[in-house]
Amino acid sequence: MSLTIASKFECPYCMTYNDLEIDEVNDIGQQQIVDCQICCQPIELQIIDNGFGIEVIAKRDDE
Repeated sequence: MSLTIASKFECPYCMTYNDLEIDEVNDIGQQQIVDCQICCQPIELQIIDNGFGIEVIAKRDDE
């Protein structure tokens, strides 16, 4: 059974924070494209375990 972790990331378009649920088994090390909950722009997320915890790196989809 995998653990779901609540996290937040900052939208690189409108600079607001979005909620994100991370599946600890399936999502870490993966890239995802999600839409901002505020401005609806596509955001590329990279979910990594940096050794101190889970980090979500958000980039504009057009970069």
